[in-house]
Amino acid sequence: MTTHPDLKTVPDLKLPRYLGTWYEIARLPMKHEPEGCTDVSAHYSLKDNGHVAVVNRCRMGNEIEEADGEACPVDNDTARLEVSFLPKGLRWLPFTKGDYWVIQIAPDYSVSLVGSPDRKYLWLLSRTPTLDRTTQEHYLAQARLQGFDLSELIQTPHTGHPTA
Repeated sequence: MTTHPDLKTVPDLKLPRYLGTWYEIARLPMKHEPEGCTDVSAHYSLKDNGHVAVVNRCRMGNEIEEADGEACPVDNDTARLEVSFLPKGLRWLPFTKGDYWVIQIAPDYSVSLVGSPDRKYLWLLSRTPTLDRTTQEHYLAQARLQGFDLSELIQTPHTGHPTA
């Protein structure tokens, strides 16, 4: 098992500013997201219990697939969330949560780099479906500095048929 130094996260993430819609620009492969997904988006909103409602959408051909989940801060750190997409009654199970840690955020909250502390998962997100190459490279360089292997990075296609 590879050990990594602690994953550095955004020191003072303003969760209300982070809420809203994000578009996936790139990701590392994951079994929960089919390889053929296009137009991937995520929408975050605050729930009455203080947790974050998560709605992920992607396009598979002509169909839109949707996954509803819930995220909650770990140790009151809004940059370190645990998210679960299980049915509501099973979300209490400890092994069903995934780490969603905000590693870097643009000052205007227009771009976000999110990963897991084991370095298996990584997402580059933007408030728009496109992101210029220079900005992408800046954020991906930060991921490499934190120990992420980007050799299998997937650039998410956006077809002009948004899911958000």
